[in-house]
Amino acid sequence: MLRLLADENFDNDIVRGLLRRAPQTDLVRVQDVGLAAAEDPDVLIWAAEENRILLTHDVATITAFAYERIAAGQAMPGVFEVSQLAPVGIVIEDLLLIIECTEQHEWTNQVQYIPLKS
Repeated sequence: MLRLLADENFDNDIVRGLLRRAPQTDLVRVQDVGLAAAEDPDVLIWAAEENRILLTHDVATITAFAYERIAAGQAMPGVFEVSQLAPVGIVIEDLLLIIECTEQHEWTNQVQYIPLKS
């Protein structure tokens, strides 16, 4: 099962929808683990230490920091960049598909854009 971390500004409707559809989902929010207002690199460090894939809408900075970690040989369990323009239902369906059909290690050093198709 995938271990997920939702960043501070991640849409809580998506979080609630995922947990409603799949209550066994291993998902925490940065607010729940004492990282509220943390800088992006610190969120990625915590995600790496806890082996959690980051859910974010922040295409502007998180992606660059994630690729910097990869280039530096640092742990990066994965990032799911979720479009804020995508309908919530489609995002939930795509995330459920990923959660049910993939393994944690498959996302190491990967940045995946969601929705899966446009």
